[in-house]
Amino acid sequence: MNSHERTTSINTTTQNLARALFTVNRHAKTATNPKFLYNLKRQAICKMIKEGKAKKIGLHFSENPKFSKQQSDVLVKCGEYLFHIPPSKDDFENLTHLGQLDHSTRNPNYRMPLNQAKKLLQQYTGFKEKTDSKHKKSTYTKPVFKKLGDSFF
Repeated sequence: MNSHERTTSINTTTQNLARALFTVNRHAKTATNPKFLYNLKRQAICKMIKEGKAKKIGLHFSENPKFSKQQSDVLVKCGEYLFHIPPSKDDFENLTHLGQLDHSTRNPNYRMPLNQAKKLLQQYTGFKEKTDSKHKKSTYTKPVFKKLGDSFF
């Protein structure tokens, strides 16, 4: 283990998981790779629902529907936080539709480092980030110049 690396484990209580979800969700909106953060959020919420740590409340109309079509999202309550996730087919049959999103309701603000939040949710879900070999930086190689009159082949 590296001496610079600290292993401070945070308890996976409902409150800590909800705060980590809040942090990941806030950063996902402006991240360069939001797909992983949104997948992590969805995995964590689904696991919390199965364990009874979160509850589906109902359906809301989506603020930003794809291709200008009307779309609904599932409203989920985790601790004192509310989140939206994409619905399944069963959600349309089992949940009541709440209509438009209520803009007066806000999540409590909480500051947690993104790395800590990701680590907690990854530990809880077992979902890992895939690293692409495409994004590795290539090492710089100096150009080779031929003498005037030399062949390039």
